[in-house]
Amino acid sequence: MSAVAGSVVLAGAIASVTAAPPHEKNNPLRIGLMALADQNGHFGGQVEVTVTNTSRHTARLPTWQLPSNLAESKLFDISRDGAAVAYNGPMIKRGLPDAADFTILRAGETLRSVVDLSKAYDFSQSGQYVVALDSPLQFASLSDGKLLRQDNGLPLVAKSAPLSLWVNGKGEVSAKGKPGGGGSVVDGVSYKSCDATQIDTIGSAITAARGYSENAKSYLGAGTVGPRYTTWFGAYTSQRYGTASQHFVAIDAAMDQSNGAITVNCGCNQKYYAYVYSNQPYEIYVCRAFWTASLTGTDSKAGTLIHEMSHFDAVAGTDDHVYGQAGAKNLAISNPTNALDNADSHEYFAENTPAQN
Repeated sequence: MSAVAGSVVLAGAIASVTAAPPHEKNNPLRIGLMALADQNGHFGGQVEVTVTNTSRHTARLPTWQLPSNLAESKLFDISRDGAAVAYNGPMIKRGLPDAADFTILRAGETLRSVVDLSKAYDFSQSGQYVVALDSPLQFASLSDGKLLRQDNGLPLVAKSAPLSLWVNGKGEVSAKGKPGGGGSVVDGVSYKSCDATQIDTIGSAITAARGYSENAKSYLGAGTVGPRYTTWFGAYTSQRYGTASQHFVAIDAAMDQSNGAITVNCGCNQKYYAYVYSNQPYEIYVCRAFWTASLTGTDSKAGTLIHEMSHFDAVAGTDDHVYGQAGAKNLAISNPTNALDNADSHEYFAENTPAQN
């Protein structure tokens, strides 16, 4: 067994290695990453992550952007033999955070978390894995009022050095959503754990979402490049425009399904809007914020369905780089490529509120 330069070679037991973080200008967080052995002395997917506030100020960090024992966000970049390993945990639409959504990290304080990566990433195949924390810190700030941002205005990133280790495949890992009781099909849409009133509400939201996706597809199909496009997807290039068009062709086709393939699960009691598992089309779990949202308009029920539909690998495979209109607008300016991979950007383009040409 040997451990060099951030690598771990497994041979019946595991050596724990802490990955030192790369230096990043203006980033007060130091990240440590360490592989942990399971009860048999092998790597079973667990890592310990330490986040240390090296500044002289208290840091205020959105909890969902920090590692924990509950997989609720795509926080890690993982590859096997050079190929990306897909994140199979929940892809969540969140609203703007309130006080309860933040973790407070005092000056010099360290937060330690043990994360079981096998709950959201597939370690079933043997190979050389590289694991790194890579979490944008949107909405994070210090007690002196400074937001944790890069020079281009995008959020700073909590980033570790990569940890390389050999893994012996240990069987298939698959993410499961919260089970829904019963089930019914109404007007070609399947429902789980939904009462009659909820089914009626969701039916209206699906109709409105279909209108949104058709409108967005038509706008892009016509080759229009107006403020509506540039606000949410950034400067025009033919390649990026083609990607946006393809995405909405796929979103519209998925939304138009009327054979029971779309499933809406009302069994979620979390505060956010909704979530999906990107490798499990086309089941959408709607949560508390969904029910209080307006039918159409910004962060609406219909828009939420567009957001979540875009996440499915079989549709557009989008990520959640930033949340909210302000974040999405800045992303379009600073990183149009990521804007085309951002679910909220697709939602806001489809909702088109306030309306733009």
